[in-house]
Amino acid sequence: MPQFPAGFCWGVATSAYQIEGAVREDGRGVSIWDTFCQRPGAIRDGHTGEVATDSYHRWRQDVALLAGLGTGAYRFSIAWPRVQPDGSGPANPAGLDYYDRLTDALLAAGITPVPTPYHWDLPQPLEEAGGWLARETAYRLADFATLAAGRLADRINLWITLNEPFVVTAFGYALGFHAPGQQLMLGALPTAHHQLLGHGLATAALRAAGAAQVMITNNYSPAWDNFEWSEGYHQRFGLVHVDHATQARTPKASYGWYRDLIAAQRAP
Repeated sequence: MPQFPAGFCWGVATSAYQIEGAVREDGRGVSIWDTFCQRPGAIRDGHTGEVATDSYHRWRQDVALLAGLGTGAYRFSIAWPRVQPDGSGPANPAGLDYYDRLTDALLAAGITPVPTPYHWDLPQPLEEAGGWLARETAYRLADFATLAAGRLADRINLWITLNEPFVVTAFGYALGFHAPGQQLMLGALPTAHHQLLGHGLATAALRAAGAAQVMITNNYSPAWDNFEWSEGYHQRFGLVHVDHATQARTPKASYGWYRDLIAAQRAP
């Protein structure tokens, strides 16, 4: 059994659009992924995240699975259109309530919540105003982070501003593999600058709200147990198999392997 340093924290990660579903409930607005998934041929087999794994309703089951795994941290994303349906203005209370409940449940299970305000689900109205090609979007991200932290930073110290800006620039705006599906090639480069500006502005906002640690997520190497939307639900990655007809969750053999590995690292 491999040994890891004392204090090593095992964590798992998801993104809101990939798991939550409930895209039309409780005041949630439209995201660029909702729009992109309606484009013929954009996603394999025409799959969408309208239901996904229904974690918006089944979050208690999912927290129990995390606790059973023994993971110490859970990185989740906060759906921007769920909290700010139009990408600006006041918060949608029902959207924040969901992440409030999730945060309390994670803490009660001994799991550190690690929220990410932006994991690719830009509100569609912001895209129509220029998306990440527009410098103003960076300031809108900071406003959104302020709203999220205003509800959650009293219990959450560790935050990630945004996920994999390179992928947004390359796949979303240069090549068009991901939402919003633009094919601008080198014309996409301003989106990289604006995302990093957004990271800086959101970092300042989160720290002002009391966040002790603020980071950004980059992708440096392949993730062997990862899920990408261009494949829809064709490939079944992850530690838990979800039957999308019934939403039944069944831990895989890999879940047990990681559970035993994590347990073996704990101090006696």
